[in-house]
Amino acid sequence: MDKKATPIRWGIIGCGDVTERKSGPAYQKTDGFELKAVMRRDADKAADYARRHNIEKSGSDADALINDPEIDAVYIATPPDTHKLYALKVAQAGKPCCIEKPMAPSYADCVEITTAFENANLPLFVAYYRRSLPRFLKVREWIDEGRIGTIRNIHWHLTKTTSHTDLSGTYNWRTDPEIAAGGYFDDLASHGIDLFTFFFGNIIAVSGVSDNQQGLYEAKDTIGAAWLHESGVMGTGSWNFGAYQRQDEVTVYGSKGRITFAVFEEVPLVLVNDSGMEEVVIDHPENIQLYHVQNMRDHLLGKTGHPSTGHTATHTTWVLDKILGKI
Repeated sequence: MDKKATPIRWGIIGCGDVTERKSGPAYQKTDGFELKAVMRRDADKAADYARRHNIEKSGSDADALINDPEIDAVYIATPPDTHKLYALKVAQAGKPCCIEKPMAPSYADCVEITTAFENANLPLFVAYYRRSLPRFLKVREWIDEGRIGTIRNIHWHLTKTTSHTDLSGTYNWRTDPEIAAGGYFDDLASHGIDLFTFFFGNIIAVSGVSDNQQGLYEAKDTIGAAWLHESGVMGTGSWNFGAYQRQDEVTVYGSKGRITFAVFEEVPLVLVNDSGMEEVVIDHPENIQLYHVQNMRDHLLGKTGHPSTGHTATHTTWVLDKILGKI
């Protein structure tokens, strides 16, 4: 995009919970961006969101927002099964786009979306915002500095207790196998897998096993996987969404030490090597997507490249699909 004094005007398709605090305000706080319009299928809820967040336009017609000449770029924050539909329309309209994660329900959909934006020579971002958070940039710094030597393995163990929604049988797209075959794995594990590829490079071999242990919904609720990064780092993971308690533990094992951290929990980063133990606390911003959004601004103005693109997110979905045996 041209460098210009006037702000880049964004429209949001799907102004639900994720946009209330995590992302929407981040667009408003970013110099050079303006959140101009929001859309959701319920026009009254869209108008309420616009009123509470001081946004000029609202409506229930996604096509009208996408083709609005006063909208320069579009953020798609709907459930994943509609991401491709809207993204292809944004590409056709000739506008940059950011898509919420996971990028789409399948690797094939991700390839189609990425190809459309490539062919149109348009920027495509995906909201894997952990790549931009200072907490995880610190972990990457420790790794790149060789603080624990040569990296050998990474292991992530994530468990959650059964939710009241699951027990009640209330519909939840996160456990609808047509949208998320891996259940909560698709929504949550995607963050960590994407982060690990940011640390260690693309995954070149991966396999997994999965099952439904609770029988509360049709999607999977327990998954295990092993993989190999192009850098030679081995990875393993285990995820269960009907466990006794919540756990979120990542350990990076090196030839001269280890690093522990959590993907979701706000716990200290811990580095252990021959020099002793170092513990660091780095708080997230109030609106967790802030640095991700600011990096999009810098990318669009030609200042720097963004760490989370259609290509990186497509690779993440390829890994998820391989783990679940979908491809």
